[in-house]
Amino acid sequence: MSGPIDAVVVGSGPNGLAAAVTLAAAGLKVLVIEGSSSPGGGCRTGELTIPGYRHDLCATAHPLAMASSFFNRFDLQGRGVRVVHPGTVFAHPLDGGRAAVVRRSVNDTAAGLGTDQGAYRDLLWPLVRRSSHIAEWVLSDRRHPPHRPITVAGYAVRALRPASALASRFSTEEARALVAGVSAHAARPLDTSPTAGVGLLLTMLAHAVGWPFIEGGSGQLTGALVQALEAGGGRIESGWRVRSLDELPAARAVLLDVAPLRLLEIAGSRLSGRYRQTLQRFRYGAGVCKVDFALSGPVPWSNSDCREAGTLHLGGAFEEVAASEAAVAAGRHPDSPYVLAVQASGADPTRAPQGGHTLWTYCHVPAGSQIDMSARIEAQVERFAPGFRDLILAKAHRTAADQEEHNPNCVGGDIASGTQDLIQTFARPSLRWDPHRTSLPGIYLCSSSTTPGPGVHGRCGELAALSALRHSFGISDPPDLGRLRSPSTTSPAAA
Repeated sequence: MSGPIDAVVVGSGPNGLAAAVTLAAAGLKVLVIEGSSSPGGGCRTGELTIPGYRHDLCATAHPLAMASSFFNRFDLQGRGVRVVHPGTVFAHPLDGGRAAVVRRSVNDTAAGLGTDQGAYRDLLWPLVRRSSHIAEWVLSDRRHPPHRPITVAGYAVRALRPASALASRFSTEEARALVAGVSAHAARPLDTSPTAGVGLLLTMLAHAVGWPFIEGGSGQLTGALVQALEAGGGRIESGWRVRSLDELPAARAVLLDVAPLRLLEIAGSRLSGRYRQTLQRFRYGAGVCKVDFALSGPVPWSNSDCREAGTLHLGGAFEEVAASEAAVAAGRHPDSPYVLAVQASGADPTRAPQGGHTLWTYCHVPAGSQIDMSARIEAQVERFAPGFRDLILAKAHRTAADQEEHNPNCVGGDIASGTQDLIQTFARPSLRWDPHRTSLPGIYLCSSSTTPGPGVHGRCGELAALSALRHSFGISDPPDLGRLRSPSTTSPAAA
């Protein structure tokens, strides 16, 4: 990169790269600085267990990427990134070989819920039919009224409630367990708001766009973003952990893909007193303990439908999952934790050698936990898949404390970079008209600690970049991401 730098982006997670790509598409010279040895943040893939077994370091199934206006404009498929869909979107096994199973079809899913099939159709059909409008607003800056206010209001009325209220619509154990498992992605007690919103959004997207995997691993998505940035003349410097704004080269705009706690450390007293206090009040959620398994064969789920599911929610009935999440919120490590499990190798054979499989799992734990939950996670899998332990060739775990050490944005092991309670759904990280602008001119926050929140959708980064283009460069029109093309259309895997 020759000549002066127009913009510096600190952090190369999906949001940092989305910000950098957006700025480069506007014709700016962009430098991305990454603390780790390779770009991608939580959207990387590596051989964590045995050579040949590829595991996603954090993000793995991608409904939000499929629903994101940024990635739709970026055109992943046109850039050589292939998405693969499992035969069943997700499942929630229960004791006795039963399971609640979510398929792409609303009717097929409802048919498996017995007396609750009508209630399920009545709840999901209106949302799925209007899913693009709902997703557009959820993944927006939410500063302006939605294009379809009645549609969004119908979703919001249900979304702003606890998952326990949503489950009360159903009478069967299967339907209630389904609500528990998908709502527990919020990493909050199920009797708090807006856990229903997380569950409804993810279930709606399961029917509308699926929960696909990236063939070869999530690092392929990162590779496509890096390739586009470099095609636009941008550059990434890895292995540089920024400790202060004073370290950065001169630029008209600096965009920080960091958690508020890290912003306080980097900017310190240069921030206004009021803004510093706002960042100090920002709250982080539960941590996760993640365990990756290399297996000699597919997981032997008792329920046959679970064998083709991409994602599984383990924890039993609604009451069991609710008790597990409540225990974590109270600072305890549950004996029978809620476990999120993903078997990407069933739909994507590139993840393991022939005959082998991978299993990606995590459970919620109190923030900052140093306890290895591997044995308890294994027990939950074995509960619904007897014989699972016999298939384990190797495993690798990261405690919540390890998560923060590897990625400082995961404060206390919180992979969402901030709890998703009612206040921080809308005031993220603070109640400001433009939440991506800090109190320092030319300094912007572009992490998932900002609106619209966590997930691999790139919108936090894109919105911050659009704000920087307006306020630091006087560019009001969103750039054409299609101009960032290189001769190669194959995205390299980011390890």
